[in-house]
Amino acid sequence: MPRKPPSRAWQRMLSGRRLDLLDPTPVDIEIEDIAHGLAFVARWNGQTKGDWPYSVAEHSLLVEEIFARLVPDAPVKWQLAALLHDAPEYVIGDMISPVKAAVGPGYGALDERLTAAIHIRFGLPASIPQTVKRKIKAADKISAWLEAVQLAGFTLTEANKLFGEPQGDIANGLELRLRPPKDVRNAFVARHKDLINRL
Repeated sequence: MPRKPPSRAWQRMLSGRRLDLLDPTPVDIEIEDIAHGLAFVARWNGQTKGDWPYSVAEHSLLVEEIFARLVPDAPVKWQLAALLHDAPEYVIGDMISPVKAAVGPGYGALDERLTAAIHIRFGLPASIPQTVKRKIKAADKISAWLEAVQLAGFTLTEANKLFGEPQGDIANGLELRLRPPKDVRNAFVARHKDLINRL
């Protein structure tokens, strides 16, 4: 009986790179591919108000801004880590939390491998310190709260229960914007370049 050929586990990127999802290497990662992919991945499964999806690229820019507010003296490398915190989603998509729970630990392992390769590609340690991860996660939860209230139709009570109400004035003045994917992609690349130049 003939053997079934192995399933394809790589993706061709617009840059021409071929990224192996099971064994990603830093040399196959380009910021333009990340920015392009994230600009076309919708948060909240696309269930947000407006004529444009609220993309993971836009979310990532917001998380990095909130992280800088939470930790104003953070080294630039951790600001870069905050910007790239969801970078693996440029190839694996953005799964809402209930789906991640249903998929199980395989999703987390894939995410970790991709994160390590992305970090190394841009001069970060493969795994960042837990103290930094916790601050990025705090910024991520504040972002989720803002998105839930401003874009996803949640009541304040629902958002507070699920994500926790932001403390103090950390979220003051943060009005979420919906932009065409091209504009968000360019903003993401520009912010990445700025942080890389300051490393």
